Order: sequence, then C-alpha cells, then structure tokens
Amino acid sequence: MNEKTINIGLIGFGTIGSGVIEIFNQNIDLIQEKVGKEIILKKVVDLDITTDRGVEISPEKLSTDIDEILEDPEISIVIELIGGYEPAFSFIIKALKNGKNVVTANKALLAKYWKEVISTAEKNNVRIAFEASVGGGIPLLQPLNESLAANNFNGIYGIINGTANYILSKMSEKELNLDDVLKEAQEKGYAEQDPTFDIEGHDTAQKLIILTILGFGTYLTQDKFHVEGITQITPLDIKFTSKNLGYVTKLLGISRKIDGELEVRVHPTLIPHNHLLASVNDVFNGVYLIGDAVGPVMMYGQGAGMMPTASAIMGDCIDIINNPNKKINYGPPKKIEERIKSMDDVVSKYYIRLNAIDQPGVLHNLSGILSNFNISLESVNQDKNEKNDAIPIFLVTHKAYEKDIRNAINEIDQLPQIQAPSTLIRILDE
Repeated sequence: MNEKTINIGLIGFGTIGSGVIEIFNQNIDLIQEKVGKEIILKKVVDLDITTDRGVEISPEKLSTDIDEILEDPEISIVIELIGGYEPAFSFIIKALKNGKNVVTANKALLAKYWKEVISTAEKNNVRIAFEASVGGGIPLLQPLNESLAANNFNGIYGIINGTANYILSKMSEKELNLDDVLKEAQEKGYAEQDPTFDIEGHDTAQKLIILTILGFGTYLTQDKFHVEGITQITPLDIKFTSKNLGYVTKLLGISRKIDGELEVRVHPTLIPHNHLLASVNDVFNGVYLIGDAVGPVMMYGQGAGMMPTASAIMGDCIDIINNPNKKINYGPPKKIEERIKSMDDVVSKYYIRLNAIDQPGVLHNLSGILSNFNISLESVNQDKNEKNDAIPIFLVTHKAYEKDIRNAINEIDQLPQIQAPSTLIRILDE
C-alpha cells in the first residue's frame, strides 16, 4: 500500500457508520498526519441513502450499489458495518478476493465464519481487522495479539455486554426487577426492542469466541460451551449476595486453562467486591487477563456506542495503512486441538437460593441430598422476614463439580417443601 492516496469504502450508513463519517469530518487532518498519506472516504453504500443521519457527507459519495465499492480498483480498504451474516459475509469474502483489506465490527459473523474469513484473507495476501468487534472502543484485541503475545494466558474474564451490565447494575442500585430495568434501558437506547441476544448471553458468547482464539489459539463454536443469561436473577439474589456475602453480580464470559484443558463458559457470576471487575458498571465493559509473564491486566472502557466503536474502526484503518504487510498471528499456534472441558466437569463454588415451606426437617433433607452428591456447605441463611408461605434459604457451597450441583438441585426441587425452581449462581474463583 504505497499509494500517496488511500481510498476507503464504507458499507453501512447506520449508527456506527455515521460515527466513522463524523471522525472523518472532525479528525481527518490528524489521521492523515499520522499516516503521512491522503485518506479519502470515496464511497458509502447503504440501502437507505436518503434518511438524515445527522452527519455531513457529499451526496455524490452515497450509493445503493455495492459494486461501486467491491469492484472499484482504487478502493483498498473496505469497512463493513451492516452486521449479521448475510449479505455481510458475501461482501467481505468478495472484497478480500478482490485484494481489498477489510475492517469490520461484526462479531457474529467472525464467530460463525472465522476459518473461512481468515483463510480467504491469507490466500489473497490482505488483512482482516476487527478491533471493534469486542469491547467497542477499548484497545483490547491488538494488545492481546501483539503487546501481550509473549504470554501464555491462564485466564480471560470479560464483562463484554453493556446491556446486561447496565441491567444488573441498575437492579443492584435501585433494587428493581429485571423487566422494569429493561424497559428503562430500552427507553434510553441501551437495549434493543428484542433484547434476547444480549440478556440471554449470546452476544457475550460470540465475543468470547474471538477472545479465546486470540488468547488460546483455539476456535470453537457456541454450541461447544455453556451459555446462560441473566433472566433468572432477581433483586433478592443481588441484594443478599452483596450485603451478606460481599459479591456483585455480573454476566461474565470466562475462558481459562485448567489442568491442561480449556474451560469456556458464559453465565451470571458472583464477583468479590474487591476484584477489579466488580467496579465495571452501567454500559461499560471490562476484560481481565492473566498472563504467565505480565500477571493480571485490566482493560476497561466504553464497550459500544457510535463514537467509541467508530474510533476502533478508524484505528484498524490506520494500522492497515501504516503496516500493510504486517503478519497477523491469530492466537498461539497449536499442533493439536485444545481439549475443551465439559461443563459437567467444571469445579466452582456456588450460591443457591431455595424457596421452601418453613417446617421442621427441611434443612435436614437438603443437607442429606447435598451430602449424597459430595457437596459441602460453607454457609446457610434463611430470610424469615419474607411474608410468604415459603421463605428463601440461601446456601453457599464449597467447591463442587457442576454435574453434582445440577443433580442435587434436580432432586431438591422435587421435595414437597420446595415451592419454586431453585436459583443457581456460580462464584468467581480464579
């Protein structure tokens, strides 16, 4: 990429695309000074080029014809911001095959088509850059893949969905239930009208796939690991675990090495108040890494939004312009596929909330079932202030196998004194 002028094509004139255009409008002189070349946003393609996005752009730069980007030999960098699988995948593959570098924020596509996209880029001697796909504006993936490349990682722990984090933060602050906070988040634009993807953990899972590739050199699809959302969490759980146990509740993506096996999972997690991740609140994201040489590293910032994400997009463009021939190693090389630990074999401490009729023998029956599955208790608490026929019983276990906990809860929930399905939250243990 030795040309004095670099032409960029942008596919997608939505929120993030508008942010990219705004950065061009505001900071193009700064960017050109850093790369020593003229940079031109030559064409912007979208199905809708008439709606006012609140940013200035010459009408002649707008088009609905994708070939004005993909078939233009003068455009050397393509930014894909339409999201989803198709037609984004076809556009990216065609751009790469036509010798164009690609910058994308599309974590869903990368998580599903990683091997196809990377191999196509390598075969055509071009780059695919995706800093904005995880953590929005946080410099995360490039440091993980370059500055920290000398480390074997012991663990990666991520709060990487702003919607879920906002909901849990507000549930804690205001002692509101999930539905009420979700409505507020939707009104403020922090949550989609259909929030399933965020609150059920799928967005976190896709981002965790990318982190696992870069941190451990292993690609796995979402069906290969446990994914659980936050819909079962109640204000009662958050209040009790915070005030009585010293934990905050977060939706956490975990990828870590345990006894030579790779453990990958997404679920609500109780994190000690003094842990760095416990301070990641509202729509912010945080990723906590542990390397064998560097030790613990925390990366924190805005994980979404128009300008933070556009910042990461433009950072990738600058890196491609300055380092067109840079060899990218997507995670440490592996001669054999990592063994992925089954969720049944995960070992953790657990918080369990039961709703039981207050009568003699209940705790004795609970203890007997837990003992049968080799589960010992660290603490037992009851809340007799609840004015219901059933009262909450809060249990914290010592470390136990997931399969034993699940089997025990299944048996406990069959007891006649138990009035509702039990709630289970895992406790962070590094």
